[in-house]
Amino acid sequence: MTSGMGGHSPSNLAHYLNGVDFPANRDDLREQAEDNGAEDEVLEVIEMMPDEDFESMADVMVAYGEAAAQARGEGDDD
Repeated sequence: MTSGMGGHSPSNLAHYLNGVDFPANRDDLREQAEDNGAEDEVLEVIEMMPDEDFESMADVMVAYGEAAAQARGEGDDD
């Protein structure tokens, strides 16, 4: 377990996606995270990410941050 890293933190995600090959889609990310022992809350946020190809970890971090905010009920300022 990764002590001190909240489930929605980018550092936590980077740890769980270690070894992923880009470009990668949401299913690739989920599979890699599962293989690296990701917690359920991380996998749930990945499932909320757009179903698209991500070209880099930076792209993943942006989408993950947006999905994590949505999971926390933030960012609905329509």
